[in-house]
Amino acid sequence: MISLKQLHYALAIEKTLHFKKAAEACNVSQSALSTAINELEKQLDITIFERNNKQVLITNDGQLILNKAKKVKLELDELLQISQLNKQAFTAPMSIGVIPTIGPYLLPKVLPEVRSQYPDFKLKIVEEQSHTLVDMVRSGEIDAAILALPYPIEGLMNFDFWQEDFYLVCHKDECPSKVQEITSEELEIEKLMLLKDGHCLKEHALAACQLQNKKQDSYFDSASLHTLIQMVAGKLGTTLVPQMALDQLTYNESELRAIHLNEPGPHRTIALIIRPNYVRTNELTMLQDIFTKQLTKKCA
Repeated sequence: MISLKQLHYALAIEKTLHFKKAAEACNVSQSALSTAINELEKQLDITIFERNNKQVLITNDGQLILNKAKKVKLELDELLQISQLNKQAFTAPMSIGVIPTIGPYLLPKVLPEVRSQYPDFKLKIVEEQSHTLVDMVRSGEIDAAILALPYPIEGLMNFDFWQEDFYLVCHKDECPSKVQEITSEELEIEKLMLLKDGHCLKEHALAACQLQNKKQDSYFDSASLHTLIQMVAGKLGTTLVPQMALDQLTYNESELRAIHLNEPGPHRTIALIIRPNYVRTNELTMLQDIFTKQLTKKCA
């Protein structure tokens, strides 16, 4: 009979495409993992993995088996979670993904209150880019993800908890004087520095300014808002920063000014993303409420 352990091992191999790494991830010996996979293939009379000394490949039939295995694992995880529904909130561990342009600015504002209200809550945070987190939510690898919308999340549900606008951050010597608002038409586009391609924050900033087709000089590419702020402090240009991140990014930077981008908003929405059949929805709504209250208090 096929065992859940065999399916677990097979999914680990699919993820790593390496028997030794999969065995390490599963905390078993490579020989034990290989034996389990050989038994699984024998029981199914299907070769799931083609392997040699250099690489591991997934066969077409094997991919069908692995897709089914993911569904079985997800159903089992949700079955186990049902037992937690009648227990006190946040007594079971939870894993939540967050994107790099939200995590460093959101978590310090909300986690202290979560910890204060639920001191025994075991929360695992996973930081990845949006497309990776969406896949992880769909597969059940994590419980939920915190993303910036709009972003494609077909088949998933979103619990919005914050909406915000962008601010132009510039060196005080290069900012328009005595200005509290600025429109996209008033921006000096040639000085605008944004994150490199692949970050949804860049797409949201360009969309807010109606500059989706803007091409940047690769000299200005950065994967970090902190790096962009330091470049602004060095008078290399300007950048756009979401409201949530303003206090941390401009703290101790007296040479910088922040000017609200006066374009129709909100410029982005922050939300918790879950699967439609996720069984701990009530706990997510509780987190949603905490997040909104803390952000309202600390970003006002």
